[in-house]
Amino acid sequence: MPELAEVEYYRRQWDPGLGRRVVDVHANTAARDFRDCRGDEIIKGINGTILLESRAHGKQLLFRFSGNRWLGLHLGMTGRLQLEGGRRNPNRYEHLVIYQSGRTLIFSDVRQFGRVRYDGGPGVPEWWLGLPPEILSEAFDRDALRTFVLRHGRAPIKAVLLRQERFPGIGNWMADEILWRSGIKPQCPAARIRGLKLSHLYREIKAVCRDALEVIAPDWGRPPDSWLFNHRWRGGGHCPKTGGRLLREKIGGRTTCWCPARQRWPGNLPMPTS
Repeated sequence: MPELAEVEYYRRQWDPGLGRRVVDVHANTAARDFRDCRGDEIIKGINGTILLESRAHGKQLLFRFSGNRWLGLHLGMTGRLQLEGGRRNPNRYEHLVIYQSGRTLIFSDVRQFGRVRYDGGPGVPEWWLGLPPEILSEAFDRDALRTFVLRHGRAPIKAVLLRQERFPGIGNWMADEILWRSGIKPQCPAARIRGLKLSHLYREIKAVCRDALEVIAPDWGRPPDSWLFNHRWRGGGHCPKTGGRLLREKIGGRTTCWCPARQRWPGNLPMPTS
């Protein structure tokens, strides 16, 4: 599933279309991606308009067209945005295609867990304004983290970091990276993370988000081998910091990769038997 940096990468794919007029629109109205809107409404609404702006927020995208037309996209598990020169007929997975002179903007989604939204109102849609503060904004501060962690105190911290209502854009690999850098066991009950350790976790959440945007978002760049990222799915993989064996287990319903030799806090948590 695309996460913060991958979503930003896809946002940029349509940027060459900024300032250009839409000359035709294709919408596969039978796709589940259109469960929150009507494809014919989008076709009628944005055809003939000019693409003015693109935004990313966590795992969601917003595109503003002239005439107060707003297109929202959630990529789901397999959603992708791409740009091609010229014009061609869409394939079975390309559910929304926006044609401009000399270029084609494509939203494809093989598994159709993504979501398309549309609004023709005068201002930014309510469904965008209601999103939680972005992690790299000033509104996401240590107090906000502390309050949320305590509210979900019984849950493993790995599961808490995946909750999009507070951590928009953080997915499986980013949560693993954050906890690995913080030295925190992913099974740790969230309420146990307090004081200096909470501050440490807060810094690493911000750092991983910044690093991901700087390294991956511009051109789908490969992270350096000093990150956990490049080692987390290798069979028999080893921690790039300690050399210790990486473990994989289900935590909060998600496959989690972690290093017992590095992630030793809190020390009195029982170690896994596998």
